[in-house]
Amino acid sequence: MTSGHTGKDRISKAEISKDAVQSTVEATAHTVGEVAGILTSAVKDVAGAIGGLATEVFEIRDAAKRAAEQQEPPASEELD
Repeated sequence: MTSGHTGKDRISKAEISKDAVQSTVEATAHTVGEVAGILTSAVKDVAGAIGGLATEVFEIRDAAKRAAEQQEPPASEELD
């Protein structure tokens, strides 16, 4: 910093540029962190939804298999 003849401190152009770059980098890092958090949460939510769907599909398949077994007599009974 330099002092002018008015007694006020002045910031050099280099320091102003450094401060601007620093603020830009900090803002970018903050935004990248926010986006990473959003993406992480989204991936977790999607994985949970797909897992829930898979569980339902297995349950539906098992229920359909049990229903089919109750409707069809076993092969040994058909031959009698």
